[in-house]
Formats: sequence, structure tokens, C-alpha cells
Amino acid sequence: MQKIKKFFASVKREMERVRWPKKKDMFKYSLAVLACIIVFAVFFVASDFIIAGGRTAMEGLK
Repeated sequence: MQKIKKFFASVKREMERVRWPKKKDMFKYSLAVLACIIVFAVFFVASDFIIAGGRTAMEGLK
């Protein structure tokens, strides 16, 4: 039981040292993540259409 208390006391001390981001920073980070998701989504959709179009064109040549 003593080890468990010591563990949680140590976790509490460590969490007090954590530098939590400000609201403004979190907003900027969230926008950056959303922008990356959108860019990658557009890239993969475009790649899919290009590959599908190429396969359709190749099947039409047979």
C-alpha cells in the first residue's frame, strides 16, 4: 500500500511541473492539425482519382 501512495504522490509532483499550453496556443495547434488533415485528405483523394482514371484508361486499351 505504501508503494501505491508513493507512486501517486510522485505522479502529482510530476504533473505540477508540466507546462500546460495556453488557450491561444491550443487554438493555433488545432488549426495546424486541421490544415494538415485537409491537405493530406485532398492529396489522397486526388491520388485515388488519378490511379482509378489510369486503370480505367488502361482497361479501355485492351
